[in-house]
This record gives sequence, structure tokens and C-alpha cells, in this order.
Amino acid sequence: MESLDRIAYIKSEDIPNIDLYMDQVTTFMESRLKKSTRHPGEDKILTKTMINNYAKNDLLPPPVKKKYSKEHVLLLVFIYYYKGILSINDIQELFKPITDKFFDTEDDFDLEKIYETVFGLEDEQTEALKKDIIEKFRISEGTFKDAPEDSREFLQIFSFICMLSFDVYVKKMLIEKMIDGMHERKTKEKAQKETDKK
Repeated sequence: MESLDRIAYIKSEDIPNIDLYMDQVTTFMESRLKKSTRHPGEDKILTKTMINNYAKNDLLPPPVKKKYSKEHVLLLVFIYYYKGILSINDIQELFKPITDKFFDTEDDFDLEKIYETVFGLEDEQTEALKKDIIEKFRISEGTFKDAPEDSREFLQIFSFICMLSFDVYVKKMLIEKMIDGMHERKTKEKAQKETDKK
């Protein structure tokens, strides 16, 4: 439960309003997200190679004169959370409409607004997740009562991990299906436009 309390998203107002060089971006991300990693003393949040790869794979618009805007940093935070569960292609599919419509725009409805809205749901979701995790733990404690005593605790932990894993598996599958649906709609729309032209 304490580890869930350590998850803190970067508020948009905490991101500098000036463009940053890559070293400054990696340092900023490291300072803000380090405590949420599995091994805070060892794990890297973001490296120069990662950022370059994201730009090469069209996940991140290229920097302007080697400098990254606040919007670049917002996208990097999204990527940080997605990269553990989604493929690069899925993240691309998800981000393309976002970067096309809302990156570097003068409109009131921009990437920062999207970011604040989505991450603003975090506190409410964290509380719901805590309740769900406690309930799964309670259920796992009731399993394997008839197992040999020297194996019971391990099997109960295994049961708990299995329940959490199934939850992650189902949600990941749902996310992938939704992204596939987005891709199919886009493909159909493109084909329809080509048919209309003819």
C-alpha cells in the first residue's frame, strides 16, 4: 500500500515553461519519477537513447534546435507509463491523433489540458485500486488452507500474484482491442476517402 502512495504523477505546472536540452529533460524526469521505480537506486527512468528512439519511431515529435518543449515532456511522461504494458506500435497508434491535433497548437484545448484531465483522475483511481488489492489479498489468504504448513504462505502469495496478474492481463487485452479498433476505423476512413476521390 505504501508503494502505491509513492506513485505521484508530474503536474504540468511543475514542468518548466522553457525549452530544455536532452540532459535537462532526463534529469528532470529522473528527479520526479525515481521513487516510483522498482529499484530506485538502479533503474533508469529515461535515457538519451530512449528519447532518440521515441523520436525515430514517431512517438515524439522531433526537438526544435535540440530543445524539448513542455509538451515533449508531457508526452514522455505518458510514454513512461505506457512502455511497460504496450508495444511501440500500439503507443504510436494511440499518440498519432494526439500529436497531430493537440501538439504545439494555439488552441485552448491542447496537450496540457488532455494531460491534466487524464492524470487528474489518478487520486480517485488509486483509492479504488487500493480497495481492490486489499480485497484480492483477503481472498488469497483464504486459499490453500489444506496445503502443507511449510508451503501454505508461499501458495497464498502465489494465489495473490495470480489474481493481480489476471487483472493486468484482462486490462491489457482490453487496451489492445481498443487500439486495434482505432486502427481499423482509421483504415476504413482512409479507404472511404480514396473511394470518394475516385
